[in-house]
Amino acid sequence: MERSIMGTDEIRRALVRISHEILERNGGVDGLVLVGIQTRGVWLAKRIAAFIRQFEGADVPVGELDVGLYRDDIAERGRPLMHTSIPSGVHGRCVILVDDVLYTGRTIRAAMDALNDFGRPREIQLASLVDRGHRELPIRPDYVGKNVPTSHDESVQVYMSEIDGVDKIALLREGE
Repeated sequence: MERSIMGTDEIRRALVRISHEILERNGGVDGLVLVGIQTRGVWLAKRIAAFIRQFEGADVPVGELDVGLYRDDIAERGRPLMHTSIPSGVHGRCVILVDDVLYTGRTIRAAMDALNDFGRPREIQLASLVDRGHRELPIRPDYVGKNVPTSHDESVQVYMSEIDGVDKIALLREGE
């Protein structure tokens, strides 16, 4: 069974708010790099960059990061590798990792490990469209679109127009 959590307008408002919070916390765009975690995090990072450009009139570099080889469950996941591209490097910059759903924290740990291959960021911040709880690692987002309490037999699915043809977030109960 699928239950709608957010629609197009709610997603847009959440991303606008996150964009403003990023600018406020960092005092503008100087030294910022947005890095989206494949796949939907990349599109979210691009949307946040577009809002920042709209608000500040300045571009923020956007990178794409595949964390597949850095995961501690690589044998179980078995998915093909995706594109990684980090523009202008990360050394000495404030990197904002962007992901669609924050759950156990293991993807973010893998992303931080992967970033080290590209240099040493001055700071790493985390933006997540949905935080569903159940952390297994001491990781917390700096920017959250929506907190969605879930049980372990539920999952959160983010649909994006760039990939799925529609913008929405749904809560799915496994086995139904």
